[in-house]
Amino acid sequence: MPDLANHPTVATWAPRMLSVLRIMAGLLFLAHGTQKILGFPPMAGGAALPDAMTLAWVAGVLELGLGALITLGLLTRPASFVAAGEMAVAYFIGHAPRNFYPVLNGGDAAILYCFVFLYLTVAGPGPWSLDALRKRVA
Repeated sequence: MPDLANHPTVATWAPRMLSVLRIMAGLLFLAHGTQKILGFPPMAGGAALPDAMTLAWVAGVLELGLGALITLGLLTRPASFVAAGEMAVAYFIGHAPRNFYPVLNGGDAAILYCFVFLYLTVAGPGPWSLDALRKRVA
């Protein structure tokens, strides 16, 4: 059986796929923020936007700003760390009280976001990022 971990194609694409993971996670997170703050895409059932300074509004502002930073790969490690914390809080406040099991309480996405963002905190943004560009210029 071939050792794919040491295959040249895998070694070349692994850092790039880290960037792809970061970009996609950031875009999806950003979409949650645009929905809460900008009303796009519209909420299910025509639900109203959260009032300013409420917990849902603060979450939307964080998702909008952190999602943009993560997508661009700018200040990726601190942005990802804060986003992971937000998702942990969201899970324990909004999902865990409903049911013990994440698949039943609707919190599986929050958990997945939390751990993807924790990974990005440690792994960094990958080569396709403004952080990597700033390192090359500096």
